[in-house]
Amino acid sequence: MRLDKFLKVSRLIKRRTLAKEVAVQGRITINNKVAKASSTVKVGDELAIRFGQKIVTARVEQLNENARKEDAANMFTILKEERLEKIEPEFIDDED
Repeated sequence: MRLDKFLKVSRLIKRRTLAKEVAVQGRITINNKVAKASSTVKVGDELAIRFGQKIVTARVEQLNENARKEDAANMFTILKEERLEKIEPEFIDDED
């Protein structure tokens, strides 16, 4: 199954177009390799998705072409959620 479709059906990301945009920005990896929206997802694959200041890592458990809201949560298992530290730009005073 395509990555963008899996993300939408599993409800990890709300819309398929949004899933595609996130993939194009290079914010999704499958088994530690940067993934395209058209990448194939298999059962057992590990996905890491960067949402702003958070990285969610999930393992693919099932592949369903369409799933009800109750069944969508069974398609993946959240392995970990990491918060990234917000990096403040340092202001450099050029006037001495």
